[in-house]
Order: sequence, then structure tokens, then C-alpha cells
Amino acid sequence: MLDIKLIRKDPEMVKAGLARRGDTSAIDKLLELDRERREHLVNIERLRSLKNQASKEIAEQIRENNAQADEGWKPRISAEIKEKIKELERLEPEVGRLEGEIAILLLQIPNIPHESIPSGGSNNNNRYVKQIGEICRFDFNPLPHWEIGECLKILDFESASRMSGSNFPLYKGVGARLERALYTFMIDLHVREHGYIEIIPPYMVKRDSMTGTGQLPKLEEDMYLCEADDLFLIPTAEVPLVNIHREQMLDERVLPISYVAYTPCFRREAGSYGKDTRGLMRVHQFDKVEMVKFTSPEGSYGALEEMLLHAESVLKLLKLPYRVSELCAGEISFASSKTYDIEVWAGGIGRWLEVASISNCEDFQARRAAIRCKRKEGKGTFYPHTLNGSGVALARTYCAILENYQQKDGTVTVPHALVPYMGGIEVIR
Repeated sequence: MLDIKLIRKDPEMVKAGLARRGDTSAIDKLLELDRERREHLVNIERLRSLKNQASKEIAEQIRENNAQADEGWKPRISAEIKEKIKELERLEPEVGRLEGEIAILLLQIPNIPHESIPSGGSNNNNRYVKQIGEICRFDFNPLPHWEIGECLKILDFESASRMSGSNFPLYKGVGARLERALYTFMIDLHVREHGYIEIIPPYMVKRDSMTGTGQLPKLEEDMYLCEADDLFLIPTAEVPLVNIHREQMLDERVLPISYVAYTPCFRREAGSYGKDTRGLMRVHQFDKVEMVKFTSPEGSYGALEEMLLHAESVLKLLKLPYRVSELCAGEISFASSKTYDIEVWAGGIGRWLEVASISNCEDFQARRAAIRCKRKEGKGTFYPHTLNGSGVALARTYCAILENYQQKDGTVTVPHALVPYMGGIEVIR
């Protein structure tokens, strides 16, 4: 969440930043509630001081007059103290109510876009940074991945639909092995070459964990909730990886911390029905390798560029053509301050498909998840910056492999980097 002190100090800057992303968050309402809360706190302290002073005066009177008092005599509670207690009993719950409203509002306000990213509210305003690799040219009519998968009997959408409904995948035989080869290859690359610590996290998390990373409250309708236990199926491994350190105090000397995990991911995507639903284009369950970093505030933007290169290395080794865009202010996620998207070319459908987002959330998630760092000099604490990035996501990478590596005879060549993970299989027939 945003720092309430920053909002108080420079509300116009905050409002201008949020306006860039088309947000209508009620900063003015938040400031009014905060002003009222602080006024009440001042009055509460004043009333407590007056009550304590009056109590001292009565205690002194008791000590002075006790010797002359009858044995059953009891001190009178002054009307002044009664009045202060009554006023305190009114104000203290009011402060609690205001703090609750402020907390709810803060959770609904997105992160401020970094000043370097483009303005605008649609993908037409994104800035393309680079394009790597040549787009495939075929001397035959290329097929979309769903037709390739069905012809090779490695994808079975009909069975998946019977058992789970639409937009769920079923990988079969060598197709299942290809999926497993992909995420195993990615994990090995990030651990061995890029220095990440591998994690196998829970696939279900508490509501607090989802709130900490920013999925809740805004995106609850897109999530799968197990109501009996109030547990959510994770939409991305970012959620459990960030929450490894929820409500912890870290030592600055351990930064940066780099985690990577393979998990299935689950998203209802309630507002997406009818959009790109053929084959593996938009599914409710998909595999993804996710990278997460905790860094110092000073090192986070260097880490963002580094994570982008780590994600790119996957596609370079798979020899898939891709391009990188810097998202505009209206396209970044709720928790992000700056995001790069990576899109891979799918030759069968002739389209660019997003396979990775690399984001710097600055201290936004750390504040929500109460993650702090102690300065190595031992003076003070700070909120670390958190970054997350796909390293990379399936199933669209799977789509791109089938469509770009398809051959005229209907076979699919296995990318060289995956052959060891496929047990030596070089061609899917």
C-alpha cells in the first residue's frame, strides 16, 4: 500500500500519479478521514491529561482529608472526571472506526506509476523496447497449436472439457513430457545460472497473503476460493514467494533475496470469457515459473533490468522470437510501479502472445505484508522493495513451440535446449 505520510506530505503528486493510470481513488476522502482521526487523537490525549490531572488532585484531597474522614467515607468522583471519561468513551471508538475506514481505503489504492513509464490507458500506449529473433516463414500453411496438438495426440481438449469444463488443458504422452521438460529446464536455468533459491510453496494461501501482494480486495472475483477454509488457489507463485517473509524483520545484509518456483496457477478470469479462448490461449489452470526478489530501495531498478534478462534468456535458449515492451501507466498491474512485458511470436496463428511480465512493486507489497528490514548499521528500519517476474509462463510458450517448430510433414522439432529434458527425443511425431 502507499505510505499515508507520503499522501499527507504531497497529495497533489500522489493524485497526479494515480491519474496517469486512470485511477479514481478517493485521496481527498482519505485525507479528510485522516485529518479527522488525528484531531480526535489530539483531543483524546488532551482529555486523558486533564482526567489524570483531576485524578491526582482528588487523590491529594483524599490524603489530606482521610484522617478527618469517617471510617465509611468514600471519595467522590468529580463531575469533571466523569465528563472526561464520557467524552473519551465517545471518541476512542470513533478513532477505531476512522482507522478501519482508512485501512480499507488504503488497500483499494493502487501503486504510483514510475515517472519513467509512458502515460496512457491502453496497450497502444506501451513502448516497445526491443525485438529479438526472426519471425518464422513457412513454405506451407502453418497450423494453430490446437490442431497440431490434436493431430499429434499430445493435447486433448475434449477430455479436459468433459471432466472440468471449458478452458482447461489436458496434456498427453509426449505432450505432457514437453510441458514437464519446459518448466524443469527453466527452474534449472534460474537456479544454476542466475542464482535463485528454488522453492516448492503451498498452492493454497490465506486471505492475508492474497491481500499482502495486492490480489485482494480488487481481484477477488478472478480467484478460486475454497470457502469452507477461506483459502485461495494461487493465481501465481508470486503470492506465496512474497509471503515467505510476511510480518518478518529482515537484516539488510541478506538482501537481495532471490526465489524461484514452479507452480500451477489458477485464475477464473471472470471478465475474459469470449476472448482468445481457443486451445491454450486462455486457460484457468496453467503452469508457470515465477521469480521473486527482495532488494534494497536503491537496488531495485537495477534488479528489474536483471530479472528481465533472466526471463529473456529462456526464450533465447529456446530460439523463440520475442519482443519486449514497457507498459504504460494504465496497463501496469495494481501493485506495480513499472512493468516490462515479453511477448513471443506464435507462427501458426500469426500473433504475439504475452508470456512474461517483470514488475517492480517498490515498497508497496512490503507495506501491505508488514515486511521490514533492519539497517546493517543498526540504525532504523525500512521496507524492502519486491519484484516479481515470469520466468516464464506456460501455456503460451508451449503454443509458440508447437507453432514455430512445426514441420511440413506434421511433426514438431523439439528445441535443442529441451532435448536432454525430453530423454533425447528430438522430434514429436
